[in-house]
Order: sequence, then structure tokens, then C-alpha cells
Amino acid sequence: MSQLQEYKCPCCGGALKFDSSLQKMKCPYCDTEFEMEALKKFDLRLEEQQDNMQWESTPDTGLSAEEAQNLRSYVCKSCGGEIIGDANTAATSCPYCGNPVVMMQQFSGMLRPDFVIPFKLDKNAAKAGLLKHLEGKKLLPKVFRDENHIDEIKGIYVPFWLFDATAQANIKYKATRTRVWEDAKNMYTETSYYGINREGTLSFTNVPVDGSRNMDDMLMESIEPFNYAEAVDFQTAYLAGYFADKYDVDEETSCIRANERIKKSTEDTFRTTVSGYATVEVESSSINLEDSKAKYALCPVWILNTTWNGQKYTFAMNGQTGKFVGDLPVDKGKYKKYFAAIAAGVAAASFLLQFIIFR
Repeated sequence: MSQLQEYKCPCCGGALKFDSSLQKMKCPYCDTEFEMEALKKFDLRLEEQQDNMQWESTPDTGLSAEEAQNLRSYVCKSCGGEIIGDANTAATSCPYCGNPVVMMQQFSGMLRPDFVIPFKLDKNAAKAGLLKHLEGKKLLPKVFRDENHIDEIKGIYVPFWLFDATAQANIKYKATRTRVWEDAKNMYTETSYYGINREGTLSFTNVPVDGSRNMDDMLMESIEPFNYAEAVDFQTAYLAGYFADKYDVDEETSCIRANERIKKSTEDTFRTTVSGYATVEVESSSINLEDSKAKYALCPVWILNTTWNGQKYTFAMNGQTGKFVGDLPVDKGKYKKYFAAIAAGVAAASFLLQFIIFR
């Protein structure tokens, strides 16, 4: 069994939760509120040595050796129930009594995040975000809108690596300009070719890379940006009442995606300085990073799952800004009628234009 941390209300003994609207810890039983600063002492336990009194056993669980190795067992301090999580589970709730629990050892030493962005939007805001996401979608099946229900909704602190760097770039382009003219007999086209060089420096701060294998990287990038100016020093108290994972994609692996994002952003920025040409192509690109460093942070995300016609649809909302993303089903009948109407409109406009021209 591994050590859990629960935040108990000193007034009534109830389990405290982080209230996103108050940005404080609050007891849901007696409504007592606590400043986050007052709970910092609990995090000192992260630096303490913990007991390790596990018994070696080989029970027949029906799981593979790898699956069994990734399981972790915890005991809820409130009701004594056993909580089973995987190797990356860092915060959850007891399935028996519902109390929020934090796996303290998941945040010790090198696993301790530098920062956390607290939730600002609650579960009701996430539900409202889904309804707003469905508005104005003309090709959405009516039955999906009318009968849609949320199978699961949970607030998760997702691990992110944040990269800072200075990019020294040297990019060469091939470009062309064309001139067309005609005389009484012929039409002429003149194409001029140019070599263009751009060199300079760009600074990047907090380039995010999702550090969880369980999270879809494209989904996480779609709900960006987070406002990192509102990030605070990490305290486990912020996790109370939410789910959280520790990273299972390390800094070195995440550097690959960070480099891709920095390279594309640098090339796109430099490309905006090349104008006035008919065509522009990158001939060569050299980007060197200096003063690079990485930080580890937890960012707030609401995940919503719903099922329709046997297919699962996953939506995500930025728990700080409210940005909402997710794919939706398409009514094939509406799709055909919609584009048939567009085609008919284009044909009518074309006929009218011809009528005017040849009248």
C-alpha cells in the first residue's frame, strides 16, 4: 500500500476540495474556506522519508506481468477502502466514499512540478461549453443534439513540459516575379528569379508539450493557449477534488515535439517578412537553439465523453480559459442536401452571369 494525502477540515473533519470560483480550499460540508497559503505545510511531507512496508505476493489476478506491475494499491484514510490506480495516477477520488485523495509519492523529488495553473472553470461551465459547441452546427444530426448525454466528465490536471529557448535562424528562399504583356501578334511572359536571405533571433517562452501518453496530443494543442502568467508554485492542495497524472513522457522525448513547434513557428514568422513575389519556396533552413531549458507544470483540462450510434466522442475544454474543442458526427442526409443546394446556387449564379454577358 502507498501513502495518500487527504486534506481534512479542522472544523468538521470533512474532506476539503479546491474551489475554482473562490481559488481557495473549501469544505463542502460546513462551507469553511481556507487560503492556499495556510495549507503549504502539508506539502512539506513530500520531502520526508516514507515507510515502505509492502509484502511480496503473487496473487492470481488474471493480468499480464506488465499490467500487474503498473497497478498501484492505496488505502483511503476516510473509509479504509482500497483504491486501485495505475503507475501514473497522481490524484483521484475514493470510489467508496467519494473523498478526494492525492498520491504524495507521485510528486516527490524530480516528479514535483514547478508550477500549476489552478482550475478557474467548474463542471457546470464544461457542460455549458458542450451545449455551446453544438450550437450552429447545421450538419449535426438532430437526434444527437436532442438525445445527447454525457457519459463521463472529469477535471484533470494534465502534465505539460514548458520549454524556453532562443532560436538563431538563417533561412534562404527562392522567389519569382512574373511580368506579362502582349503586342499585336504575341503574348509574352517574363519570369525573374531571386535569392532571398533572412537571418535573426526569436525568443520562445513556455512552449507546451503534453507529457501524458493517455492524452491525445492534437486535442491538447487545440485547447491552447494557457495563460502562464496565472501559474502558481505547485501545491498538492490544488489537486483536491480533481484527477491528475504524473508525466510518463519525459523531458528528453518531449524535446522532439518542442523543436518541431519552434522550427515551424520560426519559419512561419520569417516567411511573413518576404512579400511582393509571385512564388516563394524555402531553399534551406538552419535553426540553432540557445539558452534552452524546460519546466514541468500541471494544466487544468475538462474531459467530456459521450456515445452516439455506438461511437465514442471525446471533447476537451481548457479549464482556465474555456476554449472548447471536439469532433462531431455529420448527418449524411443533411450533408448531401446542403452541398446539393450550394451546387444549385452556383449553377444558377453562373447561368445568370452568362445571361447578362450575352444579352
